[in-house]
Amino acid sequence: MAGVKLSDQIKAQDQRHPFYTFEFFPPRTDQGFENLVSRISRLSTLNPLALSVTWGAGGSTKDRSLELAGLTQGHGFNTILHLTCTNMELGLVDEVLKSVKDLGIKNILALRGDPPRGEEEWIASDPRFTKAADLVSYIRSVPEYSSWFCIGVAGYPDGHADSSVDEDTEIGRLKEKVDAGADFIITQLFYDVDQFLSWYKKVRQRGITIPVIPGIMPIQTYSSFARVTKLCGARVPDPVSHALAAIGHDDQLVKDFGVNLAVDMISRLRAEGGISGFHFCTLNLEKSVQRVLENLGWAGFPTITPNKLIVETPAPGTPTHPAPHVDLTVLTTPTLATTLATQSLSATSLTDGEAGHGELNNAASWDDFPNGRFGDFKSPAFGNQDLWGGSGISRNEALEQWGHPKELKDLTRIFLDYLHSKIPTTPLSPTPLSPESLMILKHLEKLTERGWWTVGSQPAVSGVCSSDPVVGWGPRSGYVFQKCFVEFFCETSDVDAIEELVRERGGGWVHYFACNNEGECRSNVPADGRNAVTWGVFPGKEIIQTTIIEKASFLSWKEEAFSIWSEWASFYRPGSAERKLLEGVRDNRWLVSLVHHDYKNTEALWDFLFEDEKSLINGVQQ
Repeated sequence: MAGVKLSDQIKAQDQRHPFYTFEFFPPRTDQGFENLVSRISRLSTLNPLALSVTWGAGGSTKDRSLELAGLTQGHGFNTILHLTCTNMELGLVDEVLKSVKDLGIKNILALRGDPPRGEEEWIASDPRFTKAADLVSYIRSVPEYSSWFCIGVAGYPDGHADSSVDEDTEIGRLKEKVDAGADFIITQLFYDVDQFLSWYKKVRQRGITIPVIPGIMPIQTYSSFARVTKLCGARVPDPVSHALAAIGHDDQLVKDFGVNLAVDMISRLRAEGGISGFHFCTLNLEKSVQRVLENLGWAGFPTITPNKLIVETPAPGTPTHPAPHVDLTVLTTPTLATTLATQSLSATSLTDGEAGHGELNNAASWDDFPNGRFGDFKSPAFGNQDLWGGSGISRNEALEQWGHPKELKDLTRIFLDYLHSKIPTTPLSPTPLSPESLMILKHLEKLTERGWWTVGSQPAVSGVCSSDPVVGWGPRSGYVFQKCFVEFFCETSDVDAIEELVRERGGGWVHYFACNNEGECRSNVPADGRNAVTWGVFPGKEIIQTTIIEKASFLSWKEEAFSIWSEWASFYRPGSAERKLLEGVRDNRWLVSLVHHDYKNTEALWDFLFEDEKSLINGVQQ
């Protein structure tokens, strides 16, 4: 079924009533993808004007993005597909546009995109697509697509994170995209309303008249907020920073603050800027967006004026002169009326049988609290790129921090320097060492000195108050629990020794996963076994599990982890000692995850590993 141009939808709106769109990304796992369908179905009852689907750099999520966009469009939800220039050549652009048109999708959000992973600067793969304006111009130049697509572009109220130009120059670039044929603008997320209103006034003064839709992302967690604002260069007003710093340890308070902040921002944008449309970055979560709309009094509010006069579409080239007494805002076409009617009828619930009821709480909120790196693989939010490590660091910064490792002992030194806070990151740990890790620092040092480079861990915790400043999380007046686990890279011989040790002394208390870059995996976890390693007990709630280790999530992290070694290697010239070393680690080492289930004994995992040093002496010699 053919969609509707967003520009036509906006024109059909009663400007006294707000409208909004929802953004989703393709989850990493099949189960997460399936459960996202139910989540989208529930959110569709809030009557969004359209749904948008993100696009990975260079088409890295191409098939998943097209699948998700086709699914939403096929269920009658008007769809916007993001499309970037990164790693895109003419043939691939044509292939995607044809596929999108065949799916009946009429809306494209044309973006330049971020630099490919491992690249410091953005470099066009095809000289015909060096910026978003080129993509817009190309679509408008092809008769097959020119009239079919409604094209959106991005606006940057706080400036582009990858550019140092001044605001006037940035707005000039936006004007170039509009002049190339853009129909609407969706802005990068922001939190400084005063800055946005100033920017918006200048945009209008520059002669840009197409709709500008502010990007709104309700704050979900303190850590994700800090990371996202850094990556996109968003300005954060001091009152917001100070308020979040005071409650950052309490996930529920942060989410509540995020909802209230979004409500206040939207209210100001409507009252002071006369803005009636908003774009919600959902992160594939639903409760915060739902609460924002409920607090605004918009939940379930119809986004299309229901009673319109259907008129026949004139043949191309036929002059149209409506009678003076006809109000054009109450006219619509047969195609638009049919599509909108189908859209309103198709929002049927698909939640029957969705994972999340009971052990994982109600389906609408079962992943309401942040997933750890090993979040529940069935979650629609599983796969947020912010949760899988990676430094996001430039080549120059990498060389400054990590230098030029040429031998295995150099890598051991880098990982030890990180543990000792001499450097703030490693390629696999994008933030400084957490206070929680300091609780087991001596053990992490011991493993790293052995040549088992640790990249993830947590101490055992049994019933610590949820307000604890180090390991506490979630609502107050609760208790949190953790099983001790550690992740590290080691040699094949070490994996052999670990397996033997688990067989001889594990006693059913120790589970492990071990995978290499070739896809070979070993484990003693039962088929479909799932280990909850972090959970909380709170008043008025079922048990909340925020970190789960099982095969699907570990394999997903494994793919990311080994790709990071490739990225790091790419910072050095081909044939160099540094590149040979890092590529050798990628090709020969294993990623291992060890969990000890006795969470009441804080030393259980470490006693197991270090009780008999000779049994695990196969580590890399320093």
